[in-house]
Amino acid sequence: MRRIFPAAVAVLLLAACGAGDDPISDDTLPDLPQLSVAQGGSVPTPTAGTSVPTTRQSGAPASTPAPAAPAEPAGPPEVTLTPTGLAEQGLVKMVAGPSERVYAVAQRGVVLLVDEQGAATPALDVSTSITSGGEQGLLGLAFHPALPLAYVNYTDESGDTVIAEYAVRLDGTLDPASARDVMNVDQPYANHNGGNLVFGPDDYLYIGLGDGGSAGDPQRTAQNPSLALGKMLRIDPVAEDGFDVPADNPFISSPGSLGEVWSVGLRNPWRYSFDAATGNLWIADVGQNAVEEISMAPATGGLGAGKGTNFGWSAFEGNDPFNGDQEAEGHTPPVYTYTHEEGRCSISGGVVFRGYSVPALNGWYVFADYCSGEVWALDVENDGLGDVVELGQVASPVSVDQVGDTLYVVSATEGPLRVEPAS
Repeated sequence: MRRIFPAAVAVLLLAACGAGDDPISDDTLPDLPQLSVAQGGSVPTPTAGTSVPTTRQSGAPASTPAPAAPAEPAGPPEVTLTPTGLAEQGLVKMVAGPSERVYAVAQRGVVLLVDEQGAATPALDVSTSITSGGEQGLLGLAFHPALPLAYVNYTDESGDTVIAEYAVRLDGTLDPASARDVMNVDQPYANHNGGNLVFGPDDYLYIGLGDGGSAGDPQRTAQNPSLALGKMLRIDPVAEDGFDVPADNPFISSPGSLGEVWSVGLRNPWRYSFDAATGNLWIADVGQNAVEEISMAPATGGLGAGKGTNFGWSAFEGNDPFNGDQEAEGHTPPVYTYTHEEGRCSISGGVVFRGYSVPALNGWYVFADYCSGEVWALDVENDGLGDVVELGQVASPVSVDQVGDTLYVVSATEGPLRVEPAS
């Protein structure tokens, strides 16, 4: 087991500095409207001067199969958001597992196996090993693309991040006796833990970590490649002891840097995903008090998205200068930003939908805001910054996930809702 330590300061458990910090906190949020789908509502205004790269690339690896593209939509997508029947509260993510199984991650520390009728049975329970509440708890789950292994991301009883491995049984449950710690990361504060886990097109595990918490990157972790916080990490988790660092990681030969660092300059990459058709990496990075951002790192031949990329925090919040003592020369700016106007506070990403169940959304990046409950789609296929349309509204959306051919918007209070074509 390998531990990664941030800068040596006293460990303080501080509450998030504002609603914008916390995609899963219920401390200071307004009452959100219940499910209502209304096409044509207001959309957050993007920052001018950025564009969405549109080149499609071929050769997506087998670990993230890309379906053939349905016909291009004739106009803006119109959809309905349909409850699935899984009314479990406190869900934070839906995940595709082996043998076309569907899993749900509950923040309280339980992985649920969900059947076709929406009934859920526990597949793993780590609730006695975690700290849960606010931005802590069981936050992520990913399945190895080639081996019967699953990986979870949770905050332990000390509030530190743990990445743990479990064997997957034939019935789809995870064997608690097989638990192996892959990585531990000390967290100086209770917020900005990141929490997502995704296997990339290269079959390596990508781990998004926030800057350590509090507010304003007080320890200046995000631009420091010697620290894991504020980074995207890339590892091979299948190892006898901890994990292995892939030989082509960008900082592996840099003195004083962590070899597992893949990208720098992230504030709290709560949710991120790879486009199955291109390999491009899309990150919904939660902002400070003013701006939410969507960042995109293009792939080359379906691979390498985000390698050595600096996403700018905390020299920048979105496109706006933030900490003047931080430098991020040559950083990659976001492709889309929106402000905290009209009750918005915290972005919940996000996936570029590739499938047949909602043909009008093929090639659109779907995301939401936790406080306002708005769900949007960003057209990433057209030249420049594409259209943004509102798809609907749900209470406390925390994640947008594609599982097989189904697109889910996960509500912390209503459970997962399916995105379906408007009737």
